[in-house]
This record gives sequence, structure tokens and C-alpha cells, in this order.
Amino acid sequence: MSIAVTGATGNLGRLVVESLIERGTAASDIVAVVRNPQKAESLAARGVVVRQADYADASALETALAGVDKLVLISGSEVGSRLAQHTNIIEAAKAAGVGFIAYTSILDAQDTPMKLAAEHKATEDVLTRSGITFALLRNGWYWENFTNDLAGVIDRGALVGAGADGKIAAAARADYADAAAVVATTDGHEGAVYELGGDERLTYAEFAEKISEFAGKPVVYQFVDEQAYEGILESVGLPAPVAQILADSDAAIAKGALDTESGDLQKLIGRSSTPVAEVLKQA
Repeated sequence: MSIAVTGATGNLGRLVVESLIERGTAASDIVAVVRNPQKAESLAARGVVVRQADYADASALETALAGVDKLVLISGSEVGSRLAQHTNIIEAAKAAGVGFIAYTSILDAQDTPMKLAAEHKATEDVLTRSGITFALLRNGWYWENFTNDLAGVIDRGALVGAGADGKIAAAARADYADAAAVVATTDGHEGAVYELGGDERLTYAEFAEKISEFAGKPVVYQFVDEQAYEGILESVGLPAPVAQILADSDAAIAKGALDTESGDLQKLIGRSSTPVAEVLKQA
């Protein structure tokens, strides 16, 4: 059985490939769909089939997906272009005869107030209309979203955000990768909708405490409103539209948009999510 992974050199995609191999899938049965094959040289060296295709190139995508049985569709990172890109992939998969797609969506995609979910919701709708059998992997936040600037947070002694006292059911990126690999390699997931989140449902203040314990020095949560947070994101170099989307997402934490008690992640991977303390050590 051939399993393709789009965005296979990205942070999540590469972990999905790793998890597939760890779970017994032969490297030669994995197709890594990538924009830049040079970034996939280490995968090719292990026997993974590397095929080049940009999410915007429908023809190349169809060629890349030829002979593929199942596809893990890693959502694109270009906000505003993702629906068109995802549609290209889904249509190419259908033309190539792919029988199953696992799509990495976002928590409660159809009903969440988060602006970031709009393209996910629309992609889910495209999948529903496609006629291809699929499963939705509605991923919550990655703890790694908060650890990119861990050294800076520790140095400043403050974790800044607009989430107020809302809970974040985040998990490690590798946990979500494992869930995708399970869905791609086992049966019974047709039409399934998985709301995926971690065991440690922390508020910003509680997460700051975890960072304090890790750092051995005080780190406190500093609440700012959505507009102020948007300005902070812009000040560190993010484009205004991206800053706006991310600030909206952060403010949505206060509304419970990134919290779930479903237990779906734990059921799929057969274990608890990676502890926050471990994620901090790996940052």
C-alpha cells in the first residue's frame, strides 16, 4: 500500500513520515510530495520515494500522486492561498485514483469563531463534495507554537498573550504526526472526524508556571488584548494579515476555541500526549 504525505519536508510532514516508518511502513511505500527535493535528500537516502510538486501546480500534483492508495494532506501554511492549494491537491488525488485522504484541519473547524479556520472549513467542504473517502484530523495547537521564542520568554520573565484564562489543550507536534500515521495505516477511519488535543489543558498562566519550573526562574503570564497582541506580532516582523489572524486565534483561546476533552488523540496513538515539561526540554 502506497501512502503519500504532502509537505513532507515541513515540521509536521517530516514527523508523519518518521512515524509511518516507525510503525512498520516500508520506506519504499511512502511518497514524500515536496516543493524542493534537495530538502528531502535525507528521506530519499532512507528509501522514501520523493516526488516534486507545488501545492499550486495541479498537473505536477496529479503526477506525484500516481499510484498512491492513501494521502496524508498536510494543510498549507500560506494563509489566504490554502483553499485553492488544497482544492488542487484533492482534485489531483481524485484524478490519480487515491482512495483515502486524511486531512489536517483545525479544532471544531465548522463552528469555531477563529478566522484561521475559514480555509479549513472550506477545505472540509471540498473533501465532502469530492467523493473521496476521508478522515478529518482536527488538530489543536502545538506546544511548539509557544516555544519558538522560549529563550526570549525566559529572559523577559513574561509569556505574553491574549488568551485570558481560556484553556489550551495543546500537544506536541509529534503527537499529531503519530495520529496521522495511525489513521493512514489502520482501518476503520472512513468518514471519521477526530478532535485532537492534549491531556494537559492549561491556561496561559499555568503554562507560564511550567516554563518557570523548567527555567528555574520566575516567568509570569502577561495578558494583552487582541489589538495589542497584533501590534506585538507585527513588531517582530510578521506581515499585518498574518499578525491579525494569529491575534484573533489567540483571543479565541478565551472563548474555548483551542480546548477539547474529546480524548480522540489519546485513543488514536494509544498513550497520553507528550508532557509539556518534555516539550520544553526539547525546545
